[in-house]
Amino acid sequence: MPVNDLKTEPMMAHLLATLDAGHSIGHYGRLVFTMVARHFLEPEELISYLDKDPEVDRDRAESLVRQVESRGYNPPKRERILEWMSRQEFPICPNTEDPGQCNVYRNLDFPEDVYNRIADFYKGDNSAAPKAA
Repeated sequence: MPVNDLKTEPMMAHLLATLDAGHSIGHYGRLVFTMVARHFLEPEELISYLDKDPEVDRDRAESLVRQVESRGYNPPKRERILEWMSRQEFPICPNTEDPGQCNVYRNLDFPEDVYNRIADFYKGDNSAAPKAA
């Protein structure tokens, strides 16, 4: 069911459908997908989805998942997703006109520690908090 949870977010549904179709979601699309999906999918399932991207082999998929997990990246804000999308051809966000689109915090429920790290960061106690991507 975790994949179904991800599909409640239109951007994630778009990324999943593109990967299922065997198309590339671009470098930043893979980064966003990993930063969000790692909270819903087991590592092996996440790697399997990334491996569907024709620009990625299994080793690169595993490396990306390890990198994001080791750095503890929080899912990116909408503004960051739009910024990254402007750097690549593939449209990560399928509908930029709707301000509610691509706001993963609006449509998905993340583990409590994600929200705690964000709150700590904004309080100024970011010494132990992972860097936001």
